[in-house]
Amino acid sequence: MPDPTSAPFDGSRADGEVSGVPIDLEALTKRYPGQRVPAVENVTMHIPAGEIVVLVGPSGCGKTTTMKMINRLIEPTSGRVLLGGEDVARRDPDELRRGIGYVIQTGGLFPHMTVAQNIGVVPGLLKWSRSRIRERVDELLEMVGLEPAAYRDRYPRELSGGQQQRVGVARALAADPPVLLMDEPFGALDPITRQRLQDELLRLNDELRKTIVFVTHDFDEAVKLGDRIAVLAERSRIVQYDTPEEILANPADDFVASFVGAGAALKQLTITRVGSVELDEAVTATVGEDPATVARRLDEAGRRHCILLDTRGRPLRWVSLRELRSGSAALASADRDPSLEVVTLQSTLNDALDTMLTSSHGVVIVTGRRDVYQGVIRVETIMNAIHSMRSSAESSASSTEQSGGSAP
Repeated sequence: MPDPTSAPFDGSRADGEVSGVPIDLEALTKRYPGQRVPAVENVTMHIPAGEIVVLVGPSGCGKTTTMKMINRLIEPTSGRVLLGGEDVARRDPDELRRGIGYVIQTGGLFPHMTVAQNIGVVPGLLKWSRSRIRERVDELLEMVGLEPAAYRDRYPRELSGGQQQRVGVARALAADPPVLLMDEPFGALDPITRQRLQDELLRLNDELRKTIVFVTHDFDEAVKLGDRIAVLAERSRIVQYDTPEEILANPADDFVASFVGAGAALKQLTITRVGSVELDEAVTATVGEDPATVARRLDEAGRRHCILLDTRGRPLRWVSLRELRSGSAALASADRDPSLEVVTLQSTLNDALDTMLTSSHGVVIVTGRRDVYQGVIRVETIMNAIHSMRSSAESSASSTEQSGGSAP
């Protein structure tokens, strides 16, 4: 496992290059004194480098215990955990944990520290210089979608739950660890904030390619986030370990099928990304642009609304043709509409459909890295995708029946 003190982050890694390491659990077991049945029994699993692997199962099945044995917050009774081929039992526990990011449900921020101080905790322990810590804090705040100037000096009590979780993720990434452990990190958030942070995590890992172990009891969240899903039963027994697509199509048994639930075909919307469909274009304007010029563009396009972008290409709000014609102030303000309906390229079609139901424009704005505008997605696009999925499922079922009927 890379040592963050000897190979510090320098910003030189190319986007998309795998920075995580593989994790191997070998016959991992945890027995607590006085308990006849082990909490975790004989778990063996390979987690590939750079992937998000989700542990999903009912409460009390041992998924959090299994994850905490990776960074030795819980010591295994027997078995081994290998990070990048190295047995974690041979590492000093404190040193080990400084090289593994850890995010919990409440964010776990120190209330007496500012946002910048919280993010800088591990780099400080690693003896980074003040200037380097300051640069890293600002870089990470930008990365998780928080303006450094607005947030670095705030305290956790001054942040919303979603903002606290963003800071928690930034703190976990501060020393550029190869592995990130996430224990129900979005479970306490409202559905809209939860969806946005799920998208943020997918966007971040598309860029950073960490190895992420994510614990949840929500199968839909597992399907959305996981490159692979481990469905766990009692004592962390692995019932099925596969890609979301394979688990949806071929659940291993009734236990897994109960997690998948009804409507597996429609759950394909949960694994199809907005970035995989063709986006439409809307008329856009930039802060400070001449309203009359934008009004002409709308007239030529036959549209009545445009999307106002800031100077970095990030959507701020919808502006109507009537506003443009009413005066020069229509495009002057860079304030963002907090209710603006936005999804990302990492959002699922299911997320887009949910967001679209609350939109008054019939389309939803799509953003990419650093929240930059990419286009819009229309309801017709999602309906066409559903029709295509149903046709594909029916064709597959028909082929299976024909194959079965012709078999000797």
